[in-house]
Amino acid sequence: MTELLAVAVAVLGAGLALTVVLLLRARSELSAERKRSAALEADLDAALRPRPAATATERAVRRVVETATRVREHGFAGLLGRSLDDLASWAADERTEIANIAASDGTVTLLFSDIEGSTELNHRLGDAAWVRLLAAHDTVVRSRVERYRGQVVKTAGDGFMVAFRDAEAACRAALGVQRDLRRSLDPKLRPVRVRIGIHTGTVVSRDGDYFGRNVAMAARVADKAVGGEVLASAAVVEALDDDAAVELVKAADVELRGLPGRHELFRVERKDAR
Repeated sequence: MTELLAVAVAVLGAGLALTVVLLLRARSELSAERKRSAALEADLDAALRPRPAATATERAVRRVVETATRVREHGFAGLLGRSLDDLASWAADERTEIANIAASDGTVTLLFSDIEGSTELNHRLGDAAWVRLLAAHDTVVRSRVERYRGQVVKTAGDGFMVAFRDAEAACRAALGVQRDLRRSLDPKLRPVRVRIGIHTGTVVSRDGDYFGRNVAMAARVADKAVGGEVLASAAVVEALDDDAAVELVKAADVELRGLPGRHELFRVERKDAR
């Protein structure tokens, strides 16, 4: 009887050891697969990343094409009228500096983001944990902004205002932020849901900051988003190229606080998400 018990114990011990070995091997293989998947995704993002004009000649050609397109769509009168409206608003402030306008046609694409329910989340976590959460959140946002060559204009608490040279870069950066937050293994980021709004238009640049009605528009678009969502204005739809790697799906016609009329908003999605 004792011998049978010893044999049974030995068999169970061997089985347990084999199970532990198999479990460790499976964990190692899963970790390797995750790393390969992350590397492939990074390579894909890099391959599709918007590329600025490499030479002065290429930049000049792009400016000619953009101007010709706007003239064809709006006519000279429409193009001039819009420029005069903007110049009139700029002239109202003698301290205005226009030298840092981002794009050749005087437009930038602005992205506003903030954490949904941040006040309640701060109260629930406490100040110390909230500060650590903000640091982790900021790292995610700044990483995507840098990848898509954006410029952080300013931050306020849990919110970001970011400028991009083109609309696709802003949309892809926003989707990247949402994806990184959903997939993050950092426990501090699990309760974070960020809402993002994007708008393209002319702005006034002064002392490293941006001003004007289009800044207000971008902020109001972000106000309409819910956590985990990226919304964009109709101007972003117009600014995107036909072969852009993102898709804008009609979401709603809404009123925006402080801005007259109703405005079309679109949900930003990856083209391969459907």
